[in-house]
Amino acid sequence: MHSNYVDVLIVGAGLSGVGAAWHLRDKCPGKSFALLEGRQRMGGTWDLFRYPGVRSDTDMYTLGYKFKPWKSTQTIADGPLIRSYIEETAHEAGIAQHIRFGHKVLRASWSSDDALWTVTARRVSGTTDDLGEEVTLRCNFLMMCSGYYSYEQGFTPDFKGRERFRGQIVHPQFWPEDLDYTGKRVVVIGSGATAITLVPSMADKAAHVTMLQRSPTYVLSVPRADRISPFMRRFLPDQVVHHAARAAFFSAQAATYQLSKRAPQLARTLLLGAVRKQLDGALPMRHFTPRYKPWDERLCAVPDGDMFAAIREGKVSVVTDHIDTFTETGVRLQSGAELEADILVTATGLEMRLFGGMEIRVDGVPQVMSQALTYKGVMFAGVPNLSLTVGYTNASWTLRADLVAEYVCRLLKTMDERGAHTVLARHPGARVGVRPMLEMASGYVARAKDKLPRQGEESPWQLPQSYRRDLKALRFDRLDDQHLEFTRASTQPLSKRSTAEPRRRAAREPVAAN
Repeated sequence: MHSNYVDVLIVGAGLSGVGAAWHLRDKCPGKSFALLEGRQRMGGTWDLFRYPGVRSDTDMYTLGYKFKPWKSTQTIADGPLIRSYIEETAHEAGIAQHIRFGHKVLRASWSSDDALWTVTARRVSGTTDDLGEEVTLRCNFLMMCSGYYSYEQGFTPDFKGRERFRGQIVHPQFWPEDLDYTGKRVVVIGSGATAITLVPSMADKAAHVTMLQRSPTYVLSVPRADRISPFMRRFLPDQVVHHAARAAFFSAQAATYQLSKRAPQLARTLLLGAVRKQLDGALPMRHFTPRYKPWDERLCAVPDGDMFAAIREGKVSVVTDHIDTFTETGVRLQSGAELEADILVTATGLEMRLFGGMEIRVDGVPQVMSQALTYKGVMFAGVPNLSLTVGYTNASWTLRADLVAEYVCRLLKTMDERGAHTVLARHPGARVGVRPMLEMASGYVARAKDKLPRQGEESPWQLPQSYRRDLKALRFDRLDDQHLEFTRASTQPLSKRSTAEPRRRAAREPVAAN
């Protein structure tokens, strides 16, 4: 066996990557695998983000794995607790030893003759510009589990006068470990999930925190702790309680989303009514009344109403306006008002980047993945033996990540049963790829719409953003359709060859359906 060969190579060792490795060990125990992780620790998002109060914005019964019970009483969990959960999963399942840390993927090249991906990565020591040696690995199947945003840069608008500000400017994605905001005046620019998390978390130590937003976001107070599951664990096994809680929280998520889409005015009335009750007159409702319909952008969770409590106590203010310029002492707004600050936090969003920024070639031809057509939101027409894990924008990420990993395992087992080495989604030929693969009004998605792969108007060329539809398509539907093609090589693949055996041209032969 070649020392740099594995049957399956997973890029990313966060929630998705570790989950994918667990499914491989469980369902395809004969497959060798490795995980490439650009950072020095596992955890992905939950290792990268270190800002005050970093936490999940959905419940951990659905954000966690279906196979590993979430036992903490924290339903909305903080970042370090989530990372510990990922690490615990990896160590318990024997996955940690397969992770190669400090390996940043650069490019992947598929050879149809050999039914192999050749993946080039650079060894890095933790800094974003560290130029280490390049290493090459080979695999039969490549699973991209690296998320959908850049770890190297967040999005920051070009604020006029930025260089004039005498205080400190911080982006949440790169939070300084030694930042002391005790007694400081803080202005958080933004109104998304990060800002909603940061503002109440900084309020206890800061002199005052102001959230400066261009427009409001829908927010909803949710319980931080689950009181029912701990009680149920007195009588029932952990796995039973976990599945029951997972089903209950998923049903609540789905009901909220469906109500928002089918009766948006009713959903809006209910959401704004809950906010009005929480504010209790502390701020005008215009600061929490969005112009768009519920769930056109992601709903922001407020655990135990912490942000509203900070507002009622006078620790937090909300200003809705546009920035004219940064000044020496803060921010001047287009209304003419000025906000004085010692620290400006630019919680202005993510920079989307799929495939870890990796260059992809198929038989020497560069693939323009922004023009690629997705197959079931997992594979791409014309790109063999490659999957991409993308979670939901309207529910917990891991609900879909689990299904994608299960589906890939089904593909791998079917390939083995048929003696196939390649699985390929054939392009339908018609002009079906007309929409971005992700569709939301959120700024980070809208900015990247021309960079995203495409989806069609009908199945199977869609990413449906529906757990029930994905459950059917990825777990239960037959793999055979007129679009998916399994082929075998006329010679043994690398995993079956002796290291001394010369490589021969591997002609591709179609495999008949069973």
